[in-house]
Amino acid sequence: MSMLPFHDRDGVIWFNGEMVQWRDAKVHVLTHGLHYGSCVFEGERVYGGEIFELTQHTERLHHSAEVLGFSLPWSVAEIDEACRQVIHAMDIVDGYVRPVAWRGSEMMGVSAQTNKINVAIAAWEWPAYFTPEARLEGIRMDFAKYQRPDPKTAPTDSKAAGLYMICTLSKHEVEARGYNDALMLDWRGQIAEATGANIFLVQDGVIHTPTPDCFLDGITRRTVIDLARARGYEVVERAIMPEELGKTDEVFLTGTAVEVTPVREIGQYSFTVGEITRNLVHDYDSLVQRNDERAASARASAA
Repeated sequence: MSMLPFHDRDGVIWFNGEMVQWRDAKVHVLTHGLHYGSCVFEGERVYGGEIFELTQHTERLHHSAEVLGFSLPWSVAEIDEACRQVIHAMDIVDGYVRPVAWRGSEMMGVSAQTNKINVAIAAWEWPAYFTPEARLEGIRMDFAKYQRPDPKTAPTDSKAAGLYMICTLSKHEVEARGYNDALMLDWRGQIAEATGANIFLVQDGVIHTPTPDCFLDGITRRTVIDLARARGYEVVERAIMPEELGKTDEVFLTGTAVEVTPVREIGQYSFTVGEITRNLVHDYDSLVQRNDERAASARASAA
């Protein structure tokens, strides 16, 4: 993956309905989204030149905006098409797409009822979130300092930028101690998720995952649950306390960025990268590889 800073790259970004040069896609320092967190976003994977579950992501972007009290100026279909235009313009075959929407700089203050709603879409090559070695061997995690908030205190069913502040703080803290990621509990002390991915536990051949009542029910999460049930595995969504890690055999994360990633350690608890995890890594990789093949076939037919 390129280590170029994100503000200084070649290419184009879709910005409020127009393709602009990458370096010119700027907002004012007094934009409301920067100061008050009135910003929502999505993260999407490109496999073989096609965006995986694009419309589901765009529908969630619209939902997140509504939760934060604003409407996007473009429909789901229009944003879908804009995302496709961006990856075509950037010649992205395997990569990442970041749609983002925010309140602008017309008013500065907690209330910003008349601020313009801006939308931008950027894409870049991004082959993997964790190293191949970490994904095969399982990543190391520790417990996060911060907890996922009560839905009565934050818009937890949105993918709002402000909700990720505690994720950044938690991930930075554990990375400084040599871990790959942090496990976040919720305000009740129950297992919630990693800093940017959902979590699954395998106990005696049954897959358990926390009920997403204060964090996102991830699109990859739902895909992997379907893949697991297609294999005949039992999947149980329920409240899970951290002490249960002591009787857990396997752990894995799911998410657009991490895909399906095994976990070998969480704090004092250790796990194996077992058969169920390996099978679901294989099944998910096969699913998106088929997406690669379908996209390549479509491009060949169009040519």
